[in-house]
Amino acid sequence: MSTATTFEAVTAHILKQLEGHKGPLFVAIQGPQGSGKTYLSAQIREYLTSEPHNLRVALLSIDDLYLPHTQLLELAASQPHNSLWQGRGQPGTHDVALGISVLAALRDGIQNVELPRFDKSLFGGHGDRLPMDGSGVIIEQPPAVDVVILEGWCVGFYPITQKELDRLWDGTWRVERERLGLPGDTLCSKRDVESANNALVQYGHLWSFFDTFIRIRPSSFDSENDPLSIYSIVYQWRLEQEHSMKAKNGGRGMSDEAVKGFVDRYIPGYVFFGDTSPEHTSIAPPRWLGKSLTVVIEDQRTFLKAVEF
Repeated sequence: MSTATTFEAVTAHILKQLEGHKGPLFVAIQGPQGSGKTYLSAQIREYLTSEPHNLRVALLSIDDLYLPHTQLLELAASQPHNSLWQGRGQPGTHDVALGISVLAALRDGIQNVELPRFDKSLFGGHGDRLPMDGSGVIIEQPPAVDVVILEGWCVGFYPITQKELDRLWDGTWRVERERLGLPGDTLCSKRDVESANNALVQYGHLWSFFDTFIRIRPSSFDSENDPLSIYSIVYQWRLEQEHSMKAKNGGRGMSDEAVKGFVDRYIPGYVFFGDTSPEHTSIAPPRWLGKSLTVVIEDQRTFLKAVEF
């Protein structure tokens, strides 16, 4: 596929998947923090809802499914030795049941649906989910919407086998941890990763709704011979994202140091679950295989290529 932009590649793919499709088309979009997936998703919604398509689109972020602030605190307190759950981010910190109920209601199309919202600027950047009291976006049904988009950094992450987890712990994780200067077991223990892996089993129920998967992948993720970590770009992009948010809301959010520590906790997720192949997942592989798209972008987020899978 040869296109000029990520937007063109993705919209062409979605329109292709819509041909002959019955019911809402569920589209999953995954990419690292700061890769532009949220902006891209908003562009797609604007395009599909406008002439000549005039489609009804529901857009949701996996971030909006984070547990409320009080429940995040309760989770952290109940698992004091699990550093991955000392704040939002990793699998296990989302309200999967809420996500399933929202997606099921959008699929069925028989009643109005309020989309959940999470405000990352609250509580000094720790964030909180806003009340679902009718003040959020209401998707009016029936009829059912035409397209449902769920975007997020860990959308499509699948649990892996214990054998694969062991291999990554002794291999890729050790290499990337050293390259990034991450603090060994004080960042996460193998048991912490296993807990996140177990939590991902429930996320499979969320992913089962989706008909097609769009994966945004930095070209640096494939630069295995680079002396720098392939995940260094995530720190750069996430810091830019935080600065942009703070510029718009009067400075509410995390400091640069806090952003660094925040991204540190995400890196294990990328290493262990970010590139799961069907033979390494511990549950049934996704039904979107053969109907999905990987978009490779450069460090400045410019389009490089798109490959169907």
